Amino acid sequence: MDLPPLTALRAFEAAARWSSLSRAGDELHVTHAAISHQIKHLETWLGRRLMQRSGRGVALTPAGIEFYRVVTGALAAIASAAANMRRTHDARSITVGCIPSIAARWLVPALPAFTADHPEINLRIVYARAEEQFDTEALDVLITLGEDRSPGIESRLLFSRVNKPVASPFYLEKHPGLRKSSDIAKADLLHDEKVDYWLDWFRKAQTPPPRRPRGPIFQDFNMLATAVIAGHGVALCPIEVFRHEIQRGDLEVISDISTLDDQGYFIISRAGQSRAVADFINWFTAQCAAVHLSLRS
Repeated sequence: MDLPPLTALRAFEAAARWSSLSRAGDELHVTHAAISHQIKHLETWLGRRLMQRSGRGVALTPAGIEFYRVVTGALAAIASAAANMRRTHDARSITVGCIPSIAARWLVPALPAFTADHPEINLRIVYARAEEQFDTEALDVLITLGEDRSPGIESRLLFSRVNKPVASPFYLEKHPGLRKSSDIAKADLLHDEKVDYWLDWFRKAQTPPPRRPRGPIFQDFNMLATAVIAGHGVALCPIEVFRHEIQRGDLEVISDISTLDDQGYFIISRAGQSRAVADFINWFTAQCAAVHLSLRS
């Protein structure tokens, strides 16, 4: 196979993911200059420009964007296959893939309780992308957005994805009376990956959206959550996932108009799973159902 230099591919993938040569160097334990050299080597091999300077970091060219999508998927597949090869087949060891929003808010904080109740089970937790399908060779359990209806696969609902506008008390203190959809249209809007979610909400609220929706777009949902809790604006959030933040008063639901009512977050596994997998699924399902959510709109 006529493959490009693999060391250069790793350097390119890390630099593209971080938008920084320095942070890529830190990850791969090499210098900033070494990363730059590897990327130039790859560009020479391909005969295409992949990156360009952008402020203090780097940005992908159109060719770089196209190539990155292929490279990151291929490296992820290799990493998954390697992890699967290294996994023990001990029935007491399970690998759980979990999307970041659920991992940060629900899974990781509760893990000590599971370990205490099941010291005989060895857990390996890995991040999963929201669009990732359940790979029975790499994972024993997948916690993600959407269910898997494939034969031989079981999906159990954990949370509804019902999205409603939320804001922090700090932001509401500066913007009192922010309850009507027409007032929300004038607020600082925070966006999860794209502005379409807010456009759908204004359409359902029968309110003209802002001509130019203000506010940053966050690629990572946890960054969006940090921003809204810090008082940067109003965000559309899955309120079931944010039960704790709402109950603590870190966030307030400011409208009962919702979107994505027919979607949900699921825990997925093979049918007829091992006792260890069944114990984990039953435990985490109970964790997600334990806190009763009572909201005022």
